[in-house]
Amino acid sequence: MTDSDPFEEIVAAETDRDPDLAVIEAGSRTLRAQGTGAPQADVPGRPEDPALDKALRDVEAELATRWGETKLEPSVSRIAALMDVLGDPQRSYPSIHITGTNGKTSTARMIEALLGAFELRTGRYTSPHVQSITERISLDGAPISAERFIETYEDIKPYVEMVDGQQEFRLSFFEVLTGMAYAAFADAPVDVAVVEVGMGGTWDATNVIDAAVAVVTPIDLDHTDRLGETTGEIATEKAGIVKQDATVILAQQPVDAAQVLLKKAVEVDATVAREGLEFGVVSRQVAVGGQLINLRGLGGEYEEIFLPLHGPYQAHNAAVALAAVEAFFGVGAQRPDPLAIDTVRKAFASVTSPGRLEVVRRSPTVVLDAAHNPAGARATAEAVAEAFDFSRLIGVVGASGDKNVRGLLEAFEPMFAEVVVTQNSSHRAMDVDELAGIAVEVFGDERVQVEPRLPDALEAAITLAEEDGEFAGGGVLVTGSVITVGEARLLLGRG
Repeated sequence: MTDSDPFEEIVAAETDRDPDLAVIEAGSRTLRAQGTGAPQADVPGRPEDPALDKALRDVEAELATRWGETKLEPSVSRIAALMDVLGDPQRSYPSIHITGTNGKTSTARMIEALLGAFELRTGRYTSPHVQSITERISLDGAPISAERFIETYEDIKPYVEMVDGQQEFRLSFFEVLTGMAYAAFADAPVDVAVVEVGMGGTWDATNVIDAAVAVVTPIDLDHTDRLGETTGEIATEKAGIVKQDATVILAQQPVDAAQVLLKKAVEVDATVAREGLEFGVVSRQVAVGGQLINLRGLGGEYEEIFLPLHGPYQAHNAAVALAAVEAFFGVGAQRPDPLAIDTVRKAFASVTSPGRLEVVRRSPTVVLDAAHNPAGARATAEAVAEAFDFSRLIGVVGASGDKNVRGLLEAFEPMFAEVVVTQNSSHRAMDVDELAGIAVEVFGDERVQVEPRLPDALEAAITLAEEDGEFAGGGVLVTGSVITVGEARLLLGRG
């Protein structure tokens, strides 16, 4: 490494800020793992204008003084008070609300693409972000600009401070961002908002909308200390987004979760569409750069759809997204005809999902995936085995301390020849020595390498993948956390 390492300088400069908000702008110039290719348009980097960059940093710094996303007080009273003083902007447009454990962001992006293809102006609110905080609020399929993000914050700031003064606790980081999103959507204005919950459902800050369509992606065990220790208990919290007379789109669920969700639907007279019954994946086959799928929607068959994403779970996400958009348009209820197939094909062909089985380098191939719990890891492992013909796969894992890290590592153990454990810049990151101890128990001492710094971990993994020669089919999978993936993405030249 050079004497003056930009990566280290930036990390050092961010020590007083919430690492979840910090964007690591550049990697070491000598990093052997440097990738190639143009930055992805839907994952913005830092503003090039120094004044604008400073203004955005100032907003991030103010937001970082608030409760982080892992500190919660289960109530929507504060966000409801903010919406009230803002004039309830969230009621000025219809919305589609998405909860679940895994697949929420990918499904939201697919729904957004479909709605946009049918010439509706969309707003999308998702979390967490991969690289830039501005990713969380999108208009017309693209993150809002840094200028607009700052303007939106300044517009609602006086009202946020007013509510702060009236409540027992100040508005949290996530609550303020949610208020910003709803205000930005009303100001645009959008024709429809696609909103992903932050955690749970009932008391999530997003749950001040009355969405006509509620989507529940697969529920599994995650955030068990806050949501419950069984999938049924977790489903009870997530069912809170199902409102009176709504249409509920249910992905395949564990039996206890499905029972809870169906009971809630009956209580509020909601219409239910279930994957595997009313809609689903008819067939799928691996294709270059993704997969070719046939879907059964609420209005009929949709054939020969190219989806440029890997893995069976993404095909299921596509089926859920299609059913949600059909429900939004009244297909299968008010109108018998399916959506225009050419428009559906065009929409799905345009879908991206940064940090979800995303290839960022070749020779050796480096893949990023934000799996952070055992269920997500199992889905990723299945997708990698199907989509890539690796003869030797090296894992780079940096996880959060509040996750089931042992379960995540066990899901990847059969496919990783070796694993390099590391630590991202977040205060939530598991200590690398603690992670290494668990990894040794799962993989054995000889298959575990410890590199506390992510740039070194990437370099070490690429060296290991290249051991059998340039054309031997070695690869690297970077995973364990959205933050780890975001920082690796920047180091590898994406964004």
